Amino acid sequence: MENAIDVTGLSMHYDDFVAVDNIDLQVTTGEILAFLGQNGAGKTTTIEILEGFRQRTSGTVSVLGHDPQDAPLSWREKIGIVLQESEPVPELTAGEAVRMQASYYSNPRNAEETLEVVGLTDSADQRTRKLSGGQKRRLDLALALVGDPDLVFLDEPTTGFDPSARRESWGMIEALREIGKTVLLTTHYMDEAEHLADRIVVIGAGKIVARGTAEELANKVDARTRITWKPGAGDPSPPEQFSVVTNDFGNAQVSTDDTLASMHALTNWAIEAGVDLTDLNVARPTLEDVYLELTKDTGR
Repeated sequence: MENAIDVTGLSMHYDDFVAVDNIDLQVTTGEILAFLGQNGAGKTTTIEILEGFRQRTSGTVSVLGHDPQDAPLSWREKIGIVLQESEPVPELTAGEAVRMQASYYSNPRNAEETLEVVGLTDSADQRTRKLSGGQKRRLDLALALVGDPDLVFLDEPTTGFDPSARRESWGMIEALREIGKTVLLTTHYMDEAEHLADRIVVIGAGKIVARGTAEELANKVDARTRITWKPGAGDPSPPEQFSVVTNDFGNAQVSTDDTLASMHALTNWAIEAGVDLTDLNVARPTLEDVYLELTKDTGR
């Protein structure tokens, strides 16, 4: 399938500081790709180059078939952008803001339909200054979508949301895939990236340190399932085969890549030894665990 974004050897230098260091990046048409990186990793610089807001030092960049540095106005109409922070005109209603935005495009989506997609139909006549934080982020998304773009950049779209609002926003973002949009998503929420993204790319110190699905990234760092319990004062020590360690919370911990076999052996030992495995917990590795492992040596 054709790539919506195709980057080869992209670098960005600020005097002696290398913000982006010779990276390759591809985003397939119709997929949601999560772009993860710590503050200062080069994530924002890369995104701004792809959006056409910043010129690069070197490398080749193709976004929807054009170089963003000299792309025509017709290319700009195919790009939708949701910034980390924005403030709509406070005197306008949500509907007026979307209709005004639509007037800037040659072939926009229907404004009322766009409001419905983002869940703002009931708030269309409300002044934007009176919208809640979650409603304003919905409006941001509506303003990005009303031009009917092929590619949408979402820069931390759910920052500051409560858990319920975040989950609702996930549904909206998933809907973009259903209507054939390509999405490049940046986020600090690991569960968000794992839930939404078809693939994940991790950048650290200006370099791509890993890419793949959440499962593929976990395999790269040999992330293992953790079995923990609270040992009793008089409990016998588990056999050496379990390689039990004490974690930061004072609990006994076994790390394993064969959860079923380890649980079977552990519970058999506990029954035979008369040990009550208090607060027994089985936790598979999270994307956050994997991310921290992948970026621990990047130095920024």
